[in-house]
Amino acid sequence: KGLRMYLIRRARMSDLDILLKLAKMVHFINLPADKDVISEKIQRSRESFRAIHENDSMHLPVDDKSAVGASPLFMFVIEDTETGNTLGTSMIVARMGGPGNPNISFELHKKHFFSEDLQQGTSHTVAQLVLDESGPSEIGGLILSPNSRRHAMKLGKQISLIRFHYVGLHRNLFADRMLAEMMAPITPDGRNTLWEYLGRRFINLPYTEADKFCQRSREFMVSLLPREPIYLSLLPPEARNLVGRVGPDTEPAKRMLEELGFKYTNRVDPFDGGPHLEALTDQISLVRETRP
Repeated sequence: KGLRMYLIRRARMSDLDILLKLAKMVHFINLPADKDVISEKIQRSRESFRAIHENDSMHLPVDDKSAVGASPLFMFVIEDTETGNTLGTSMIVARMGGPGNPNISFELHKKHFFSEDLQQGTSHTVAQLVLDESGPSEIGGLILSPNSRRHAMKLGKQISLIRFHYVGLHRNLFADRMLAEMMAPITPDGRNTLWEYLGRRFINLPYTEADKFCQRSREFMVSLLPREPIYLSLLPPEARNLVGRVGPDTEPAKRMLEELGFKYTNRVDPFDGGPHLEALTDQISLVRETRP
């Protein structure tokens, strides 16, 4: 038998239904199971690819304050050439956020207290809201169909790593810092325990609705989340223990990014507490070693 062949290519509108089906299998921050959102991302990706490969030039736009994501977005899919089936996807955004449209996270640090009279002290982890307007590049949207996982040809790894090769080929389009927001553990019915005990106290929406609204605007987060330090010790253990952790399906992707040079920054997602990993773009091995 000959080898079965797989193709990594740009996403097309004809991929929409299968990408929606894949997105429904697992919750993802930047590829929600919403047909309109996925359709908009595919269209934006097509326009971004076309601007580079047909016009051979592209000026990076400044993010519109009223909508998330005016910056170029590149969405890849992996296809089984024998069946024509789309098996998975990944994407990268050239600049995520910018002036007036910050990326939002909680930065964690320790605060120490000591009583001279009692001769004892305590330490507490504190979460502080951070509004980052520097506009890093962001990778995300990595999904592979369950039947294609643990494949001998490592299809998930291929669709993930192609993003860094693309950055290496078009380095001038991307920022000097790269961000990966990792998914925290989610319950089978799509809830997050940290959100229920923390985020929802300030933003009275179900987790999935708040996350979906983030695709259009982050203003509500800036306006409603507190600027004062939040002591995580006030949360119940089942919520506190999720901070900085990823779900089991995300663990392989986290390890792969760490092997490429990404590091945990003590910043977490303000919704679910998932860790933010960062790397300097030019220090990512695949970016540095890619050649035309």
